[in-house]
Amino acid sequence: MTKTKYFFVTGILLGAFHFTLAQSVLKSMKRLPDTGQTTSYTNTPGEDADYNINPPFYLNNGNGTITDTITGLMWQQVDGGEMTFDKATTYANDLVLGGFSDWRMPTVLELHSILHLDKNNPALNTTYFTSPTAQYWWSGQKQVNDATKAWCANAGGGVGNHPISETVSAGGTKKFHVRAVRDVSYPTTIATRFLDNKNGTTTDQLTGLIWQQVPTDSMTWEQALITAEALSLGGSSLWRMPNIKELQSISEATIYNPSINKTYFSGISTSQFWSSTSLSNQSTKAWYLDTQYGITSQVVKTNKLRLLAVRSATTVTSVSTLSKAKESLNIYPNPSTGSFTLKADEPLGEIRIINQLGQTILSTNTNEKIFTLFLAEKGIFQLICRHNQMTITKSIVIL
Repeated sequence: MTKTKYFFVTGILLGAFHFTLAQSVLKSMKRLPDTGQTTSYTNTPGEDADYNINPPFYLNNGNGTITDTITGLMWQQVDGGEMTFDKATTYANDLVLGGFSDWRMPTVLELHSILHLDKNNPALNTTYFTSPTAQYWWSGQKQVNDATKAWCANAGGGVGNHPISETVSAGGTKKFHVRAVRDVSYPTTIATRFLDNKNGTTTDQLTGLIWQQVPTDSMTWEQALITAEALSLGGSSLWRMPNIKELQSISEATIYNPSINKTYFSGISTSQFWSSTSLSNQSTKAWYLDTQYGITSQVVKTNKLRLLAVRSATTVTSVSTLSKAKESLNIYPNPSTGSFTLKADEPLGEIRIINQLGQTILSTNTNEKIFTLFLAEKGIFQLICRHNQMTITKSIVIL
């Protein structure tokens, strides 16, 4: 069976929240990055690898820091090593790195955002992030009803709530490290996170994602993929099973039993929900969200869990067509010293160049098939071409 793959393009801003006050949330991330999973584990349409949504794109700043251009966050490249939770908090707040002193502990959502779900132990893009011995990384958030536990990400790719006494420095046997983060752009406050669309769906204004309000009954992973792809709800049939980063994004560390807001997700209970993301080193398992507290873990795909379908508010373009288009777009020279030429088989259409902060630094339109551009700014950039509802993204390097 041949599957159709899909490519999403979104310009919607979003972010991790540091606290919840009524419905107001403080966001620190511009967009929710993709899981990085590109390996296919089934012929059934709808798995994680079938969708490419805000693919991860990092910039090594050459000063011990890494900028995530999708979220807009800057990260410590080499983590700070094993230490207690309290010492990690002090370490992050006191850190001076890359010429910056405004480092902090990440939220659990921010930590989860840099996990790479096509990799394992560590589930990180090790081209950019160095951490040879860590088993876990601290977030700055403790469990809401138990101050002896804190949220963390693990090297296997999940997030969970662990006793702070488990780390070696506190007398335990596990290695909990700290990786500090800082805001590149100022966080923004959103007055109302969720919107009830009054049609069985809820919009999350942090991510721009639209969610099914009432989950399905329990079913196997393959059945859930089919059910999500076939769903028609709220005037749309573009539903799918969420990847694990999308699913984890609606779980709030400030609530539990369940960890998803019941006001906007009627029918939500303490249960386990499938994601479309497979476990990379054990293909018979997939990641799920447990809404008792909000941990992510994995289970065999023949188990029966619930489904909460999701869709994007943006247009979907077939990647089978997109792949051919990518092959027909050439950029030369690349890397360049500033001047470079685009050449395609079809008119180039809208052209945008995005810098490492996720900002559009150049935008133009052309009906030409050959077009020359010049950039005075140095670095790694994303070049986006849109023509006839087709979007092509490539990386360019200016020396």
